[in-house]
Amino acid sequence: MEARAVLRYARISPRKVSIVLDLIRNKPADVAMAILKHTPKAASEYLEKLLKSAVANAENNHNMDVSRLYVAECHVSPGPILKRIRPSAHGRAFRINKRTSHVTLVLKEKE
Repeated sequence: MEARAVLRYARISPRKVSIVLDLIRNKPADVAMAILKHTPKAASEYLEKLLKSAVANAENNHNMDVSRLYVAECHVSPGPILKRIRPSAHGRAFRINKRTSHVTLVLKEKE
């Protein structure tokens, strides 16, 4: 049995999210939450909310024991890129890519 939570179209680069995801992969849910609370990265705020949602899904939808949950898998994939233009010298224009992410978090119970 597994409980999952998905965050789509998050306005943060997938590269930044994957750094924080590597910290919590295969950790117990309560340890992962503590890591996210004390990690000074922008992505940890998104992931903390996502982990809370996954724990709530496990508890309410699947009747799983919260104390035995761990982060079984977590991955990030790039979402659509918002393309913006920044004016530059001599009438040129430079492209700014505002990247988005789709993050998936799966919790399972330890046997």
